[in-house]
Amino acid sequence: MAGKTASTFIMFSSSHVIAIITIIFSVLLVLLFSKRGAINRQHEQWFQRIFALSLLATEWLYYVWMTITANWNVSHSLPLELCSISLYVAIVLLWTNHRKLYPFVFFAGVGGALQAIVTPDLELGFPHFRFFHFFYTHGGIILTAFFFTWIKGHRPTLKGIIQTIIAINAIAVLVYLINIIVNGNYMFLKIKPKNGSLLDYLGSYPWYLLSLEGIALITFLLMWLLFRRKGVSETL
Repeated sequence: MAGKTASTFIMFSSSHVIAIITIIFSVLLVLLFSKRGAINRQHEQWFQRIFALSLLATEWLYYVWMTITANWNVSHSLPLELCSISLYVAIVLLWTNHRKLYPFVFFAGVGGALQAIVTPDLELGFPHFRFFHFFYTHGGIILTAFFFTWIKGHRPTLKGIIQTIIAINAIAVLVYLINIIVNGNYMFLKIKPKNGSLLDYLGSYPWYLLSLEGIALITFLLMWLLFRRKGVSETL
């Protein structure tokens, strides 16, 4: 580890593992509360509003930090990564309870955030602000999805998978055009992340994008099988 500083992120270091365990524990707490019926409607609303504001504040503080430290650049600082988009959708879902936003947060949000948490594209580690921002916001996406699944009673559907895949691809087309304009690599549509990730096993450009589509579909189907409403037939 020569040359590594105290604030350099190291994958699967103790701080990384603790961050993952903390997120898992938080998800299990949501499941526990759902089993006990420990949250009434008024408390749900308060929790949703406070959680939404905390996620928004943390994200905006990140923009402030990038600006103050001269790290902000249009080529990599716009909220155009899939997880950044999922975060804002999750915040709106928490604030509005808009049912149509749930599938995107559940499928795209959880799928993307899990990949990001396990193999982060992150340079600064504990105890840097960026470390806390990264895991709090990505964990927040996952918590929002399972809060609406277990506490609010929403369930993923096959129709939701189709809607999410269409939405992701439509967003990707727009982001690809923005990448050309700003010379960016949002959503890793031009090159793979510098740190190791699942994309390293999916072939070279552009084949890893096509492989990722297949993996996303399989992942979404598995998530649907695990969390769908049992005993209910679906029509597309």
